Amino acid sequence: MEYTVKKLGKLAGVSTRTLRYYDEIGILKPARINSSGYRIYGEKEIEKLQQILFYKELGVELHQIKGILEDPAFDISSALAEHREQLLERRKQLDLLISNVDKTIAVKEGRMTMSDKEKFEGFKKDMIDENERKYGKEVREKYGDDTVNQSNAKLQNMSQEEYERANRLAEEIHQTLAEAFKTGDPSGDVAQKAAELHKEWISMYWPTYSGEAHAGLGDMYVADERFRAYYDKEQDGVAEFLRDAIYVYTGMKK
Repeated sequence: MEYTVKKLGKLAGVSTRTLRYYDEIGILKPARINSSGYRIYGEKEIEKLQQILFYKELGVELHQIKGILEDPAFDISSALAEHREQLLERRKQLDLLISNVDKTIAVKEGRMTMSDKEKFEGFKKDMIDENERKYGKEVREKYGDDTVNQSNAKLQNMSQEEYERANRLAEEIHQTLAEAFKTGDPSGDVAQKAAELHKEWISMYWPTYSGEAHAGLGDMYVADERFRAYYDKEQDGVAEFLRDAIYVYTGMKK
């Protein structure tokens, strides 16, 4: 069966504007254009749209999805199996959060007590799962499964006070880094304070700290466009500045 943009949009629950945009960026081209100038989509395009929507639901960026689908090694059956596993993981996370909410309601109603660890268990698990979805492959390749698993376990076992301190440190890093960037000197006092705060922050998540690994993380901030975008969201060049400050701090200036 074939579909126009309007019919396919209605079928898939996406806007016609979205489908036209997918055509423009080359991620989903119509099978053909009919004599009236309408985009026409067939079974192959429907399957591809399904994959796009699956990956979007899992938080993958469009440019990454395009690369995945255009990979000659891409196999739809394997992709569906992977989607299923990730959806099962998400269901486990939702079940955990629902349980957390149920317990919180019971606490508020005086029917039970709840430890600080239980209160934040679901939220920390959500952070772990989100990090795995976004950066797991790259980080595991760089630091190894054991290191990542130990880091995840350390986060899951954080107390409420530790969790709140980690969040405060992240904000302090952001503020100090913005101030240091204005100086243009990654070896300056303010930049080195930002690097020190960054060390404290990652040490709350890492099983052990090393200057070499810290410098390697700085490299990743620049090399991986997702990390770079996080630090460069307000001004271009911040990711590289932080990396250079870390180089100086760790004594591994390149």
